[in-house]
Amino acid sequence: MKTPEPVQVVKTRRDAMLKKLTGAVPYIGFLGIEFERRGDELTAILPYKPELVGNPALQALHGGATASFLEVTSIVELTWATLWADLEAGRIDPESDVMPRIPKTIDFTVDYLRSGLPRDGYARARINRSGRRYASVHVEAWQDNRARLFAQATGHFLMPPPQGG
Repeated sequence: MKTPEPVQVVKTRRDAMLKKLTGAVPYIGFLGIEFERRGDELTAILPYKPELVGNPALQALHGGATASFLEVTSIVELTWATLWADLEAGRIDPESDVMPRIPKTIDFTVDYLRSGLPRDGYARARINRSGRRYASVHVEAWQDNRARLFAQATGHFLMPPPQGG
């Protein structure tokens, strides 16, 4: 029977892969999006910056920044979920030069439920269906209260072919 890896080794591998995944997308850095990881669950954080305000009179977040935040959250969650089994089994080395392949957006529909206020936003995505070629994801964003969403979206994605195939 194989001895399990120490928990800190597993956590370090998970954190390194998430950093590699999010660091590979320049737009994530441009918007300042961060991700918190608890086990296999990711929460995206959009730190407030005055440059994200689209309507100065209302001090409301720009719709494009909101939509981008939701789409990035969906793509990172979908990629993370496809990597999870191999990452946990140690078949993926975050230190290698091989980058995970990113799903391509087919369509993405955003529902703006209320104005995004000038403060940090949070989002979580849920994968409704993921197959070899296609995936459907729902994502929700909130600010101060998880039950009071300011936006939600549904996206459909073309899944990349498996590594090496």
